[in-house]
Amino acid sequence: MARIFYLLYGLVGYMAAVGALVYLILFIAGFYVPKTINSPALVDLGPAWLINTLLIVIWSLQHSVMARPGFKATWTKFVPEPVERATYCVATALVTWILVYYWQPMPNVIWDVSGSTLGTLLLAVYLLGWVVVLASSFMINHFHLFGLQQAFSGARDGTAGEHKFVTPLLYKIVRHPIQLGVLISLWAAPTLTEGRLLLAVVFTIYIYVGLRYEEKDLIEYFGDEYRAYKTKVSKIIPFGPKGK
Repeated sequence: MARIFYLLYGLVGYMAAVGALVYLILFIAGFYVPKTINSPALVDLGPAWLINTLLIVIWSLQHSVMARPGFKATWTKFVPEPVERATYCVATALVTWILVYYWQPMPNVIWDVSGSTLGTLLLAVYLLGWVVVLASSFMINHFHLFGLQQAFSGARDGTAGEHKFVTPLLYKIVRHPIQLGVLISLWAAPTLTEGRLLLAVVFTIYIYVGLRYEEKDLIEYFGDEYRAYKTKVSKIIPFGPKGK
């Protein structure tokens, strides 16, 4: 019975996380969703810059804290290891929904080149950034990243399976191509409003701070294998400084 639960819960976590990611992409771009980054607020909570910053911080804390080994060690005393990542995905979907729903509009325009050749180019770069994110996830193990592999492994033999260290394709150019893709998309804005700028700035800070902790965890988990990797490949800027 538990193994059927692992399978079903893993599927729920996967669909929730992927759905939240797609919605966030459309929310930022201003496409095809009921509320976008510049839509009127559904609930007026006060100063937009403060509320939005707090929303991004909440989103970031969930991503970082739940990914730390210390948290996982405690968390898996209550949540079975095969669905620990699926639970992380459900939590990610929840905080993404909170971010989108409570986002306060900051519509003042800094630049707007939409409809021009430059605007079309920036939109293409925005979409390319998310393609890099998706492609990078499949290069290492998309289904492990979204918790589905662990759930399937739990349904098969009751374990969460192994996580192997691999560096294919884009991972030979930068150590964190997923974060690179996110950064590309954050800053490729045909229409840059104050809200979009705030999102880009705070998320960029989060990415660089979060990677410091993530790399410490990777060194602790993979040891000398990851230390050697650091000396050969730059962190996030292609062909940038190595070992940092």
